[in-house]
Amino acid sequence: MKIAVVAANGKAGKLIVKEALDRGFDVTAFVRSANKTAAKKVVQKDIMDLTKDDLKGFDAVVDAFGVFDPDKLSQHSTTLKHLCDILSGSKTRLLVVGGAGSLYVDKAHKTQLYNTPDFPKEYLQLAQAQGKELVELRERDDVQWTFVSPAADFQAEGERTGKYILAGEELTLNSKNESIISYADYAIAMVDEIEKGKHIKERISVVRE
Repeated sequence: MKIAVVAANGKAGKLIVKEALDRGFDVTAFVRSANKTAAKKVVQKDIMDLTKDDLKGFDAVVDAFGVFDPDKLSQHSTTLKHLCDILSGSKTRLLVVGGAGSLYVDKAHKTQLYNTPDFPKEYLQLAQAQGKELVELRERDDVQWTFVSPAADFQAEGERTGKYILAGEELTLNSKNESIISYADYAIAMVDEIEKGKHIKERISVVRE
């Protein structure tokens, strides 16, 4: 299986690259600056400069783009739109490293996590930007996409347990009443989804067991 990881130098991207390589997949890291991943196959190019030919022949493309600067949050939408446009009409799957803020906290799917009173204000704009990109992604019938939301507490340095709960649109708690997952376990879930390919044009979420 041939996998491309775009924006691979980020914390999530590097772990997804490693997880896929450890399983024996053919992985290409797409990076803007010098490669910091374990990948031997590397394309150094800005995400907005990628073309159809750059992503041709891959079974799956992982969009691991992330930005936290308030002035650049709109890039979550613009970069994803660009990837969708160049993958439009192809069989290549697009898997997006999403956010937790857009998960619903009610069965009726009326209230999202970032609309709750206790949601941290410092993450609100980021959560809204990632929620917006999901809304826009849902409108794409021409792309084989999957949006993967982490748990609310997404820990970059968290332990790799190898166990997680696969959930859907709603914020899901584990047996300890926690919404938590490490980047390492998230990477496992992402590569599992690449292998199984069961959630085309769906948003899924993952939480540590």
